[in-house]
Amino acid sequence: MGPACVSCHNSHPESPKKDWKVGDVRGIQEVIIAQPIAANIFSFKFLLAYFVIAAGSGLAFLAQQRRQAWRIKNMNKELESANDFLASLSMKISRYIPPQVYKSIFSGQKDVTIHTERKKLTIFFSDIQNFTATAERLQPELLTQLLNEYFTEMSAIAHEYGGTIDKFIGDAMLIFFGDPETRGDRADAQACLQMAWRMQHRLTELNAKWRASGIEQPFRSRMGINSGYCNVGNFGSSDRMDYTIIGAEANLAARLQSIAEPGGIVLSYETFALVSDIVRAHALPAITMKGISREVIPYSVDALNEASAEKSGIITERAPGLELYLDPAIVKSGDAARVRSLLESALASLRPA
Repeated sequence: MGPACVSCHNSHPESPKKDWKVGDVRGIQEVIIAQPIAANIFSFKFLLAYFVIAAGSGLAFLAQQRRQAWRIKNMNKELESANDFLASLSMKISRYIPPQVYKSIFSGQKDVTIHTERKKLTIFFSDIQNFTATAERLQPELLTQLLNEYFTEMSAIAHEYGGTIDKFIGDAMLIFFGDPETRGDRADAQACLQMAWRMQHRLTELNAKWRASGIEQPFRSRMGINSGYCNVGNFGSSDRMDYTIIGAEANLAARLQSIAEPGGIVLSYETFALVSDIVRAHALPAITMKGISREVIPYSVDALNEASAEKSGIITERAPGLELYLDPAIVKSGDAARVRSLLESALASLRPA
């Protein structure tokens, strides 16, 4: 016992002994438990069974995880396959509708329902001169190749300038600006005119290429542009729809194309007013058209006043008795003398006798 224990026990009233000293031993207890070996083994069996059950549960959990991982892997493969199929299908569908419409549908901006709006659009219509006669001179395979190349090149230019390609009608093209995306009436009209001008230039280059390959009389296109209000949207039934435009203003664009010279562009006055600051054009005799009460004054495009066209070195002029397109950048060095000779001969023919 320690000093504190001695002091406490000697002073406690219920302590049976009052003379404890430091170092005294108060009590010792020894406990001996005897357990049979069989009982120990029996207890170990329970512990062993617990470990066996725990190991079995762990293995079962691992097996379940492997099955889940296998299922998830297969599901991922199926999803990848489905995504690839949908992407391929989506890409194929995009070839049949304008990219602007495709984008607006898949982004959720537009719904695939029968719905139309009345909007001011700038409408472009082009047609190939004497296409029927050209088709009779060419083999069907060659004609198909030329027409597909023509449409491919023209479509690329239309996409570059933001035009919505409505449809191909035989050898004709219908394109409009102002829906589903618009930059304003004036900007849409100017983009449409610039697109048409670029198309005529590109067709001139294609004709040079086709002549070099042995095609005597390749394509020459007439183009008409008009600005006005049309109904635009999804027409048809719940099973089959067509995104297009309807209205007399669209028909007027086709009529303007019909009076254009081969390789020329004709504008309505409404379009000319919107693009007058970038174009040089002269008025043609007024025309009347069924469905439009007013007289329409067409304007034939002579040239664009674009600084970019001047910097490029391309010379383009169109007037009665004159159709000139000269791109010095693509004239071969061996042909330069011949081109100069032709131009000098042309100038000599204009001198007074």
